[in-house]
Amino acid sequence: MADDSSMRAVGWARSLPISAGVREARDWTRSHMAALGWERTAPALVDAVVLAVSELVTNAHVHAHSAAQLILTWDEECLHVTVHDASPRLPEQRRTDHDALGGRGLLLVDALADDWQIRRCPRGKDVTACFQPPSSAEGRAREAE
Repeated sequence: MADDSSMRAVGWARSLPISAGVREARDWTRSHMAALGWERTAPALVDAVVLAVSELVTNAHVHAHSAAQLILTWDEECLHVTVHDASPRLPEQRRTDHDALGGRGLLLVDALADDWQIRRCPRGKDVTACFQPPSSAEGRAREAE
């Protein structure tokens, strides 16, 4: 008999060379959010995920001067959005002038994601942001009561 408590996950991965641009990352991500049914059930969350992907892939291309590997993993509780680049240098949240056009990528990711982290890898780093759909977060809150 199968163990119903085992984790089930689905994932997608895409390599995005600098020449591909960030728009391709956004479009690809949005198509997978539609596959999960979130365009209908959580459109604001889809927009948040797509914006975070845009910021993380931009950081990989601009600051790491690297292609980005974008990985989306849905584990039935959280959508893990991971962007890997080839630079070992960890990103830093910068203080920016309120009139500046850039420099807010990680601040946006921090505001949009339920959680995020940076992990060094042998060939660069991963930045992972986690997004919980409203039903997952509500279910855990009820279980905690």
